[in-house]
Amino acid sequence: MTTRTDESTPTSALRGPLSRFRIAAYVTGVGLLGLVVVMVWRYAFGNPGPSAVYSPIHGVVYMVYLVLTVDLAIKARWSVKGTVGVLLAGCVPFVSFVVERAVTRRVQAGQKI
Repeated sequence: MTTRTDESTPTSALRGPLSRFRIAAYVTGVGLLGLVVVMVWRYAFGNPGPSAVYSPIHGVVYMVYLVLTVDLAIKARWSVKGTVGVLLAGCVPFVSFVVERAVTRRVQAGQKI
């Protein structure tokens, strides 16, 4: 006789992907605020140096956010519309923080996005 090792709740299987998403959303939000600062520095003060270094770093951080969001979306079976909305949240300053909290609440409650 084999013993079946199911997760006690559906949300427990999402604990790892959700944690990775939360970290990525926070880092992306902070990174986006940093990008705003270097873009102001570039265009208001005419110094392109910091944005030339920081912009590619932010691009890589955002790509990691995209991958981890899609990973969570697939595992949590989100709708395409909800997934695209969460992906776009990483493009607007401060919105990634708000969406991260909303996603966390919904995933922990077992609700779809």
